[in-house]
Amino acid sequence: MELIFLGTGTSHGVPMIGCACGVCRSDDPRNRRGRSSVHVVMDGLHLQVDAAPEFRLQCIREDITRIDRFFLTHEHADHLAGMDDLRRFCDFNGGVALDVHTTREAAERLREIFPYAVREKPWSTGYAAFRPHAMEGPLELPQGTVECTRLPHGRVETLGLVFTERSSGRKLAYYTDCKTVTPAGVELARGADLVVLDGLRPQDHPTHMTIDEAVAMAARIGAPLTYLTHFTHNVEHAVVEAGLPAAVRLSYDGLRIRL
Repeated sequence: MELIFLGTGTSHGVPMIGCACGVCRSDDPRNRRGRSSVHVVMDGLHLQVDAAPEFRLQCIREDITRIDRFFLTHEHADHLAGMDDLRRFCDFNGGVALDVHTTREAAERLREIFPYAVREKPWSTGYAAFRPHAMEGPLELPQGTVECTRLPHGRVETLGLVFTERSSGRKLAYYTDCKTVTPAGVELARGADLVVLDGLRPQDHPTHMTIDEAVAMAARIGAPLTYLTHFTHNVEHAVVEAGLPAAVRLSYDGLRIRL
């Protein structure tokens, strides 16, 4: 299994427009963050989680040329605004709709934002087409299993995802955009080789975990390695990571991990 972090930033991105802080002007490439999404390769199956506004550029940078299924964690713009760029992957897949697994609420939002794309086939070559599926239980695939849990994120709920590769048994939990992980989410992530958690910033936030809250949640889940993601410009990569426990690291755009 391989995990590729396409983006690790918040809705503002880093650097932020009009900001002259030390992180936004940093020379450390780990402090340059597009909006958050990841690409998971599971026994050769390419699974994309979310599509940020920078999605096209992220795919070009990381040489992503295949997506077999798409997972949308929730309906906020920084996670779905790039979905029109999935049109290229519909072309690659032979001009058929791409299966999109998400919550019922996010599926409705897709229909509002992309009415031209929610259909069985693209209008014509070069157009996007999505086939939404409400994800409420395990998705069994020849290459492995994708399980889900709901996570609290203010007025919406985020789809937490757990990937288990069939051939290797490797397990990855991806929990972005949440204020906490529910007991059900903790149990689902038990035994994961790698966990990815929302860790917005050091300061408190009403809908996201802080760095300290994410570190405490990582200890509760007990994975051998946890990466935090979805950072604001309040997170200076080198400084914050230096203060973390050995089993918790900060992700960055372009980071690739093989399990």
